[in-house]
Amino acid sequence: MSTARDVLVAAVARLRAAGVPDAAGDARRLMAHALDCAPARLMLVLPEPLPGVAAARFEAAIAARAARRPVAQIIGARDFFGRRFRVTPDVLDPRPETETLVRAALEVPFATLIDLGTGSGAILVTLLAERPEGRGIGTDLSAAALGVARENAAALGVQDRARFVCAHWYEGLATRADLIVSNPPYIATAEIAGLDPEPRDHEPRMALTDGGDGLAAYRAIAAGARAHLCAGGRLMVEIGPTQAEAVSALMRGAGLRDIALRRDLDARARVISARAP
Repeated sequence: MSTARDVLVAAVARLRAAGVPDAAGDARRLMAHALDCAPARLMLVLPEPLPGVAAARFEAAIAARAARRPVAQIIGARDFFGRRFRVTPDVLDPRPETETLVRAALEVPFATLIDLGTGSGAILVTLLAERPEGRGIGTDLSAAALGVARENAAALGVQDRARFVCAHWYEGLATRADLIVSNPPYIATAEIAGLDPEPRDHEPRMALTDGGDGLAAYRAIAAGARAHLCAGGRLMVEIGPTQAEAVSALMRGAGLRDIALRRDLDARARVISARAP
């Protein structure tokens, strides 16, 4: 019987041949998943023979990764802001750069919030977990995505403070909130073909692009912000790295104030925030 290390070495070569960027790192994560062990313990078990059940599980995972399915979808989870979130093909894979939006939100006071296009619920659930007194609403057009968000809310103990609504942005919302957040689809249709295979082929298209210039969501979010923010409330949205000027102009045109840009850890423009009068 081959050792886990032997199988892992062959898998790394296979992923590299398939063009996977971090072949070694992904193979290790998938091996830990196949063995149902913590990644930190993987080095301890690599010299041991790989059991048949784990070998079959690892083979299926490597085949999926070689086809460029995201690791989070294969293992069914992604760590975000120190918590584990369930991930399926129905939701956008929560990305580290989106933590910039969460950090910005946690710097301002809020007791109520709305997360527009909540997807997996990663932003809303994280903010509620960090603010035990907070309550929030997550909206999404995808009923399947809302199902995942509800599961994440329950798993992380905020289900009693979170409400999920199948809606297009503010549709049907009569409430106001101290904070509105969103990571909307901001990739222009013309840019989709140039994406990596993972998002292009395996993540929900409606979570990636508006089918136009990448600004449609921001137009709707900015236009409805004042009607759904409390006096002095804040709007914060994640943006693409070239959209800061256009999104700032939309917020300014909607009568919002104190417009500011936040950059991510790679110094790319990542979050635009504004305040209601």
